[in-house]
Amino acid sequence: MDKLPKVALPLIVVAILLIMFFSRIFVNVDRGEAGVLWKRFHGGVVTNAPALSEGLNVVAPWNKVDIYNIRQQNMFIQDMEVLSSNGLEIKLDVSILYQPKVEELGFLHKTKGENYLETVIIPEVRSAGRSIVGRYTPEQLYSSKRDVIQKEIYEEVAKKCDKQFVQINDILVRDVTLPPTIKEAIERKLRQEQESLEYEFRLVTAEKEAERQIIEAQGKADANKILSASLTDKILQDKGIDATIKLAQSPNSKVIIVGGGESGLPLILGNN
Repeated sequence: MDKLPKVALPLIVVAILLIMFFSRIFVNVDRGEAGVLWKRFHGGVVTNAPALSEGLNVVAPWNKVDIYNIRQQNMFIQDMEVLSSNGLEIKLDVSILYQPKVEELGFLHKTKGENYLETVIIPEVRSAGRSIVGRYTPEQLYSSKRDVIQKEIYEEVAKKCDKQFVQINDILVRDVTLPPTIKEAIERKLRQEQESLEYEFRLVTAEKEAERQIIEAQGKADANKILSASLTDKILQDKGIDATIKLAQSPNSKVIIVGGGESGLPLILGNN
């Protein structure tokens, strides 16, 4: 019984230490997260081993674990100021879809840190935006080139961030804001161009319709010439005889004078 306090004392000390360091020994990594291990006595940030995975992880109490969200995240930059090719100020609203590269999470933590969004991604997006938008005029930005600009910004940012242990999944240009006077001038120009195209379309349509009518009239005239050339006196006389016979056979009352016409054909009177 005298030995019990001597045995119990170390156990009590160990229990107290376990309670004190419980949160440092047993590290829980939640869903969609990964942990980077920092070893106090063995070289600091671990870069030559996989990051700590989801679930309960046991580490030495003198080491430290930094938790990273490894899911895709969305960062929205509003009114990012850039200049067009002719020096006019343009504002872009941009969404960035990104996530850290899990297999290189240790390098990201060691070289960039947890605020890599502010130190890596946003500066690269702003730099690419200024460089790429500066190649285009406001008219191109307003109309046909928005998708091209979006693609070019994404490709440039993704390439640069890939070397800094960050994965860029997509960059979306939500809006392009031009100075009001420039926007009004562009819209007015576009309306005028549309009206001009509509007028040209009407002219072409009218011209084609006129050509069609000319061709149709020419066809009819040519047909009449051919028909007139083929109608000899003999053919006309035969057709007249055929018509007279048909009229004579009809039930309507009539008077037929044989040889009364200039061509010798019968005259038919009283056709009721």
